[in-house]
Amino acid sequence: MGIDESFDEFQKSVNEDVGQTRLARDRRDLFKAALKSEPDVAEAFGSGSLSRSTQLRPIHDVDIIVVHDASHHPGWGSAGLSAEHALDHTRGQVNRLLGKTNGTHGNEVRLALPRNHAVKCFLDDPKDESGFTVDVMPALRQTDGTLLIPEKLTQTWVPADPEHLINLVAKRQRDWEHFRPLVRVLKQWRHDVPVTGRVKSLVMEVLALNCMPSSGNRSNGLRTFFTAAAARVHEGVSDPAGLCGAIQPDLDYIALHTALTEAAELADRACAAAAAGNTDDALRLWQEILGDSFPAPSKPASPITAAPALITSAPALITPRPIKDAPQG
Repeated sequence: MGIDESFDEFQKSVNEDVGQTRLARDRRDLFKAALKSEPDVAEAFGSGSLSRSTQLRPIHDVDIIVVHDASHHPGWGSAGLSAEHALDHTRGQVNRLLGKTNGTHGNEVRLALPRNHAVKCFLDDPKDESGFTVDVMPALRQTDGTLLIPEKLTQTWVPADPEHLINLVAKRQRDWEHFRPLVRVLKQWRHDVPVTGRVKSLVMEVLALNCMPSSGNRSNGLRTFFTAAAARVHEGVSDPAGLCGAIQPDLDYIALHTALTEAAELADRACAAAAAGNTDDALRLWQEILGDSFPAPSKPASPITAAPALITSAPALITPRPIKDAPQG
């Protein structure tokens, strides 16, 4: 198996099944259609990794932003309890439209709970850790096109521009067909990074925007990414729209830098091996970087030097050769 074929096979283990992706989109679209029917809703659109097509298997949730008409809610956007009121209002809409018992547009939602920025809607048993959820976030559209979203814990509204990230990823994919698939690969890679806590998937996606090339094959693309990301990760990873600051303020940057550096060194060796025609060695190095799901041949066993045969019996007694009287001719 060649390097391209191995990357193709590995990608299958990273990408979500087409059927599951379609189901997630159908559920998202059901919520959007129901919420758009409300008189105070100006827009409803998807956000998050599914809308950017950078989702990793398995898909457990989707994100929706509901932009309300400010004229219907004159108190929203101000500091104080309006953030909490917006979340409660959105929860009421979801229950009325899509509640399990009496939803007017569907009966999908078992439980809807306001969180800090969004209402988490449980479509499966809330006790099921792998159950599917939909996060519905209320928002107000500002004159510059960005959004204000509620923050319950601080009783404020904060600016955000998720559409900016969607557009950036779409452009990078138009420039290079491997961008979105490799973002998913990097999101998978982060699970094995030995950091304190975890690395958020959005951190890897923004690092990819900053450090991934726009041409070349996947091997060189990943090598370029790991090298560039290791060099700049200490600068921090921030919202590309410049509105929300650091994406993960508590990120263990030292451990992530170490992991990126080690991956960069292995990727250099993998690309050098491939250039020298040592495909098997290159595949084994990519497997070391990306995990056992990356197909690679087993390492050949070391040759075993044969040990000298053991003497298992006593040597025969040496006796003088008998002298024969032979003619001298």
